[in-house]
This record gives sequence, C-alpha cells and structure tokens, in this order.
Amino acid sequence: MRAEPLDQARTDAYLRRIGAARPAVADAEALHDLHLRHLRTVPFENLSVHLAEDVTLEYKSLVDKVVGASRGGFCYELNGAFAALLRALGHRVELLAARVFGPEGPGIPYDHLALRVHTGDGRGGPWLADVGFGRNSQFPLRLDSRDEQPDPAGVFRIEETAEGDLDVLRDGVPQYRMEQRPRALADFAAGCWYHRTSPESPFTRSLVCSRLTETGRVTLSGRTLVITDADGREERELTEDEVLPAYRAHFGITLERIPELRG
Repeated sequence: MRAEPLDQARTDAYLRRIGAARPAVADAEALHDLHLRHLRTVPFENLSVHLAEDVTLEYKSLVDKVVGASRGGFCYELNGAFAALLRALGHRVELLAARVFGPEGPGIPYDHLALRVHTGDGRGGPWLADVGFGRNSQFPLRLDSRDEQPDPAGVFRIEETAEGDLDVLRDGVPQYRMEQRPRALADFAAGCWYHRTSPESPFTRSLVCSRLTETGRVTLSGRTLVITDADGREERELTEDEVLPAYRAHFGITLERIPELRG
C-alpha cells in the first residue's frame, strides 16, 4: 500500500528540520543534497529501545518523531520517514528489504530497510538512498551501475548475486544484501520487533546515538562520547550529569531521563 504524501506544512517542517530549501524539481542533485543534509542533522539512534518507547511503523508516526520530537531512529524509522519526504517532493520511492552482513553472513529477513529512488532528470539511477545505516555512503549510489563508486565514506560497489539480489560493498567488504522486490512498510514489522526485543539483536545489546558532521562524526555510545574530525579522534567518559546535556548539545535531543542499557 502506498503512503499518503505529506501535506505542504509538514513537508516544509521536515525541510526545516534538515536545513534544506524546497527543491524546484525532483532531480538527482536535489536527492543528493537532501541525503547528505539528513545524515548531518537526524541522528541514527536506538534510544527508544532503552527508554521503553514503542516504535510504530506508520509514516505519520515516523515523521512526527523525526520532525515534531526532533529525534532520530534506526533504519526502519529513518528511511521510512525519508521515503515520505521524498515522495512529497515528487520522487518515486520503493522500500527494499536487506540483510546486514555479520561474522556468520547475512542476518535475518527484513533486517534492514533501504530505498530505491527514481528521479525524473535522466541522470542515471535508479538510486540507492540509505540514511539509516552507519557504514553507508554519504551520497546516494547508482543502483544500475556495477562499477566502483567513490564517496567520502569510501569506495562502494553494488554486485548482483546469482539469485538476483544486490550486495552493497564498501571498500570491498559486503555491508548488506538487498532484495529487488518492492515492499510495504508494514512488511518490516517483524524485523523491527526482533531488533527491539531480542537479546541477540545488536540494538538491545548496545546504546548508541550518532550523527555525521561536516568534518567527521559525533557518537554517544552509552556514556562514551567520541568526536572525530580532520584533527583526529577525541574520546571521553561522561559523568551522569553530563549525559542529558550532551544529547541536547550534539544531537538536539531533549530527554527526561538517561537511557540505560538493558542488562
């Protein structure tokens, strides 16, 4: 089932959230700009898992969290909300299911949600857009190319498997395996539930909030704050009194209590 597009007011609010002007046309240049701005303003975070907050895979709820609450989320939330924004701006967007590679190979079905985006300007594509995966490219990747695609985050390549899936590689290392069949947002409910509840999920075993910056990245993992930039890497442990101010200062997130890792 297709999502209802955002109305103009909510679309404009989303654009303000990521510091973007409304694009004149839904072309590749606009997509690239929106993608990078989203990564730099909306953090990847799994705080809801550790705050006992529900995660509802419904477009309005996802946009309300990102825009109204100035929060981030994990892949289902971030790419779900981004899909709603892109559709409202005139792009054709399809949700794709992927399985993230781990030490033992690809993960569970519906492990990850990524986006196939079509633009109307004829500049290649379709594009792989993914603002919900920490090791992905800063700019969209061409899904119809099997060549190496340089990006500030590394050199990416997309390979087709014997079964017709697509492997996304970064610097030669497989990141995730993606199906090509379009899916509905509701199809990801079981994967989302698993990652919110299973003791085997990386999201129940870690507490992270991370955002790309113009010069590097800032990450708060538990109470460890890590800032990387052109000058190097700074890491320090925060005191209890410093945690909530750090969420506000680095991610624009205001919380009433400190998230605590499940144990």
